[in-house]
Formats: sequence, C-alpha cells, structure tokens
Amino acid sequence: MQIAYTMAEGRGDTDLVLAELADKLIAAGWRTSGVVQINSDRDCGHRCDMDVRVLPDGPVVRISQDLGREARGCRLDPEALEQSVSLVRERLKAGADVLIVNKFGKHEADGRGFRETIGEALAEGIAVIVGLNAINAAAFADFTDGLAVRLPSEVGALHDWLMQARAA
Repeated sequence: MQIAYTMAEGRGDTDLVLAELADKLIAAGWRTSGVVQINSDRDCGHRCDMDVRVLPDGPVVRISQDLGREARGCRLDPEALEQSVSLVRERLKAGADVLIVNKFGKHEADGRGFRETIGEALAEGIAVIVGLNAINAAAFADFTDGLAVRLPSEVGALHDWLMQARAA
C-alpha cells in the first residue's frame, strides 16, 4: 500500500504545499488526480472561502458555505464535496500516477467524502498523498491500518517519496 500523509503547523500551510506539489507533478508530466484546496480571504472579517481545484486542470469547486459572520459551525458544503469526489473518480478511470487529497477530514473519518476513492486508488496501485490534521489522525490511522507514511510538509520530501513509490 503506497499512501503517505503530511501535517503542516500553520493554518492552510498543508494546502499550499499540496498545491505546489501538484503543480510540479503536472508540469513534469505526471498523471495527477485529486483535489487541492484554495483558501480565499474575504472582506468584512468573514472567514475565508474554501475552494478545491480538481486535478489536473479544474474545475474549481466552492466547498464552503456562507453561514453568516457569527456562525461557528462547520462551513463545509457536503453536496459540493461529493461533486468534487465524483469528478475525481471519473478522472481516475482514465488512469493516474498519483492521487492527492487535500484533507482526510470529518467526512472521510465518517466513511464518506474521498474515503472510498482513496481505497480504490490504492487497490489500483496508485500512490496516494493526503493532507491530515490532528483531529482526524486516529480515524486515518484506523483507515490505513497504521501503514501510511508520515512525511514532512515540504514539496521536496513529498516528491522524493513519490519517486520511490513510482520505482517500487
């Protein structure tokens, strides 16, 4: 099983690293599938908008909902997330060298979101790199049976792991 994850310290840092990795792989001719997250600041003190870019070339899907300035609940739009999952699954059918998933989040921990897609990619021998946060780390470890490799949140380290996975 070729699956790795990364966890960056700063808010949104994992998203930036995975987006840079995806761009590097695409430019090098890798068949890159999955999603990377783009956070866009908003005016008036609202929390950022969250979009995902379906790899390799779009579309960009807004996965956050505007729940109002004072809202504190989850802003994820589950329908938009599932739309992204569907787009990625269709692209995986054409073949891929790598699947990048911006985050193994609550939906994946609960058995939804990209969870099944990750499993399908692994079954096909496609290397998988996932962004992770501490909240969902235990669920991810259960999902991967503890076999996922933790990598530093550095494009070079992620790229090196992929090169080794490709050679294996």
